[in-house]
Amino acid sequence: MRAHFAPCNAKRPENGAERMAPKVGEYRVDQYATDGSRAAILEAAARCFTERGYDATSIDDVARSLGATKGRIYHHYPSKADLFADVFRAGMEMNYAAIEPVRDLPGKALGRWRTLAFTHVVQMIRRRTFQRVVWEGTEMYLRGATTPQQRSTFAALHESRSRYGAIFRQTIAEAKKDGDMRFGSLGIANQLMLVTLNSPIFWYSPRPGETRDDIDDIAWQVVAFAASGLGASEGEFR
Repeated sequence: MRAHFAPCNAKRPENGAERMAPKVGEYRVDQYATDGSRAAILEAAARCFTERGYDATSIDDVARSLGATKGRIYHHYPSKADLFADVFRAGMEMNYAAIEPVRDLPGKALGRWRTLAFTHVVQMIRRRTFQRVVWEGTEMYLRGATTPQQRSTFAALHESRSRYGAIFRQTIAEAKKDGDMRFGSLGIANQLMLVTLNSPIFWYSPRPGETRDDIDDIAWQVVAFAASGLGASEGEFR
């Protein structure tokens, strides 16, 4: 028997991360999906998939969260898998757009990594529901928990995420070459760094009255922790 869940929370927080106006380099779902109806569907679906997971979420759940009929969703997406994949795709588009203005900054690699890492963590906080879907979609792909029809779509999404991670890998490799980071295996260091920078998708939740400065402070603490693991002292980058 299907487990019972309360309706997905369709109301955005009155305070906190998702209410704040975007900064330069941040990316909203309505920039990815310029059709307002589709953007609203993606927002609702991201919330539902985050709260329940892919398997336990239905198109009915997303429609109820949106206060709409299933027909409105099926007009854009023929299946739940297609909807989930587009939430994943939107999450990655947001990430690429956020770091694009800062990925080629002049100067040493350590300073560039500092800005990249901070921008990424803010994305993990402010767009947490989309980033949880990116994480779950990656796990599904790596476990082989996709149908043959879904496999090629998820392979392309996974490749997009891998290319994104490679930007950070290249940057810390340059910082190590400069003598500003001290770590052993590049592959291991990169994986542990990304786990740290991605971690807010698991533990962050908005607090009443939370400000942008509060979120920035959380992000800098995460970046500082990652930097220490990469062998860069806080004084070198903060």
